[in-house]
This record gives sequence, C-alpha cells and structure tokens, in this order.
Amino acid sequence: MLPKVAEELDCSPQLLEDLVVANRIAVDQGLVDGFGHLSSRHDKLTDRYLMASEVAPGLVQAKDIVAYDLDSTPIIDKGAPLYWERFIHGEIYKARPDVHAIVHSHSLPLILFSTVDAKVQPVFHMASFLYVGIPTFDIHDVAGATDMMVRTPELGVALAECLGEKPMVLMRGHGATIVGVSMKHAIWRSIFAMQNAQLQSDGMKFNKQTFLYADEAEVATANLTAFERPWSFWRDRALRNSGALDA
Repeated sequence: MLPKVAEELDCSPQLLEDLVVANRIAVDQGLVDGFGHLSSRHDKLTDRYLMASEVAPGLVQAKDIVAYDLDSTPIIDKGAPLYWERFIHGEIYKARPDVHAIVHSHSLPLILFSTVDAKVQPVFHMASFLYVGIPTFDIHDVAGATDMMVRTPELGVALAECLGEKPMVLMRGHGATIVGVSMKHAIWRSIFAMQNAQLQSDGMKFNKQTFLYADEAEVATANLTAFERPWSFWRDRALRNSGALDA
C-alpha cells in the first residue's frame, strides 16, 4: 500500500513512511491524542504538502495521506473529511521556505506555558533551541471570540506571522505548533520542548531555577544534529505499541 500511495502522491516512499510513523510517535510520546496533526512539505513539488485526512493521529495509515496545495486545498478531492486546521500548515509553508515539516501538538506542559506569565526557557541541552525566545499566539487578539481553532487562511496567516522565524509558537489555551527542516527534526523539537516545559514547570516550585546561558545554548543547538538515533528508538517503540504500517 505504501509504495502505491507514494506513486499516487508523486512523493518518495520514505517521505510518506516518515509522515505516517511520525503520527504514531506523536501519540506514543504524548504530543497528541485523538486530536492534533502533522504534515510534511512535498519533496518534489515544494508548493504542496502532505497531511492525513481527518483521522486520529494514532490510526493514520498511508492510504489516509492527502496532498494539498499551499492554500490548503486538496489536489485530488477524495471526499474524505479534512482537518479543520489545515490552514496552520499551508500558511506556514508559504511564509517559511525553510520549513519542511510541522507538528501541531496538544502537549499539556506546553499548553500550561501558553497560559501563564512565564516564558519558556531551555532547562536542559536537548531543548537548547528554545533560547531564541518562543512567542505565544492569542487568537482572541486577532479574531475576538472564536472556538480557538485556526479554521481560515486569515487565521493561518496570523499564526505564521506570530511564529516568524522561530522554531515554535505556543497557542494560548490550545497547544503549540513546531516546525523543522525535516519530520525527524520537527519531532525532535516537539518531544524535547514538551519535556523541557515539564522540567521548567517542576522547577518553578523552587526558589531559583538555572536556565541554559544564551552562548552555551547556541553552541548546543548547532551541535545537536543526530536526529536518526532517537528517531529509530521512538519509531520502534511507537510501532510496537500501535501495530504495523500498511506497507
């Protein structure tokens, strides 16, 4: 099934497999549950991206993956229901040519930091990339009373503008959106950002907490490029827990 779907989408089988696996990893690691979504920029047609139809992330298979243009319109409409918040992905890909993968997470530790008067800061070296400063998107400031969902291109644009050139944007009372140069990179950032938020939250119970200094965080970020090793571990664990791919 996977090679056939890759041929239909005109993408590499590896890109497709990584996207399906990333959905499983995201569930297994607590980034998403029945909600949340992940996407990859198309590896041959950069004005397209790939994301599942409206399926719970832990159940995503290759057959569920849909190709979208950057206006978040399906290239081929199969009649399947689509994620309401697909505009998060299309508008970020428009604004950020360097981004090749996006994770929209409902991680509880990150949601906490979207609601409190404390900035996310790197507590440990695996999350050193947070030193650049993480913005918070408040949908109420943009659109007033909503259901908190990024349902329109205009809200997608506003979110992308808030993200700017940063690796992640918090979404008040909703979650976080994390970007990367590849799916393995975006998953790495998502998991370690979540773990960092939990550590920082725990540390706030004490009188003082020491964060990474900007200069060491910059060096650590530049040197942390071994995405394959944790990906292999996360992949194997997730597939053991959720079942085989429809390969």
